[in-house]
Order: sequence, then C-alpha cells, then structure tokens
Amino acid sequence: MLQYIEINPEIMMGKPVIKGTRITVELILEKLSAGETMEAILTAHPHITMEAIQAALAFAAQSLKDTHYYPIAS
Repeated sequence: MLQYIEINPEIMMGKPVIKGTRITVELILEKLSAGETMEAILTAHPHITMEAIQAALAFAAQSLKDTHYYPIAS
C-alpha cells in the first residue's frame, strides 16, 4: 500500500495522495461513494492504476481502524 500513497506537506496541504499525483485518497473515496466505477476513475485519470485505487481504499480502511472514537453526551 505504501508504494502507492504518499503524505507530503508540500502536496495538497499534506493530504494523502496517490504517489506522483495530486489525486487525493479523499477524491477517490468521494468518487466511489457517488457511484463512479473504478473503471470510470481510471478513464478520467489514466496515469493511475487499479492497484493505486485499491491502495487508497486500504489506506482509508486502515486510517479508520487506527482511530479511536468517543461518544459525546448530548
């Protein structure tokens, strides 16, 4: 996964991106959640690969796994 994702404060304000691009993991997630297919993403961004998209998903899943959530009393 790490060969596809990079975090650099000088690129997209430090958001995780697909290495060598300015395509954020966030953008990939937004496109997929809006119903766009992986094939459509690859067509729109031909310089990335299916493996890079899968790495973005894995990165997001791992990020959620590493986060602790605390209930807020209402």
